[in-house]
Amino acid sequence: MSKEKNKGTLIANNKKAYHDFFIEETYEAGIALHGTEVKSMRMGKCSIKESFIRIDQGEMYIYGMHISPYEKGNIFNKDPLRIRKLLMHKSEIMKLSGKLAEKGYTLVPLRVYFKDSLVKIQVGLAKGKKLYDKRQDIAKKDMRREAERSFKVKNLY
Repeated sequence: MSKEKNKGTLIANNKKAYHDFFIEETYEAGIALHGTEVKSMRMGKCSIKESFIRIDQGEMYIYGMHISPYEKGNIFNKDPLRIRKLLMHKSEIMKLSGKLAEKGYTLVPLRVYFKDSLVKIQVGLAKGKKLYDKRQDIAKKDMRREAERSFKVKNLY
């Protein structure tokens, strides 16, 4: 198999999660979807900006993930914001639920992508950032951007 095929095609990305949280570990999970939802995802109509993940009775669910209805789906379309089940091994779910019991940890969706013909989601075990942490990250980005800009200007002359 080629590396490009394994890498997957990106459908949705959650940049806000990297701004609001420290991502400590990442996991890959499948999503239980219906036919018209997959067709809509192939068209790139998915958003995970306001979504979050919970573990309930040993099963993982994603809340607030928006998949736009498929135009040609008529009666087969499902609710765009319905709760969807995430598919992971039981041992991984139990490990994550143990980590979530610690104070300050949460599960956030990071990316939704195709891996071969399957829809996968990258789940991050995250700890919330404080306001001063966010300010430090913004300051670092600004400094890096200024350095790149000045380097670019130097190379022009």
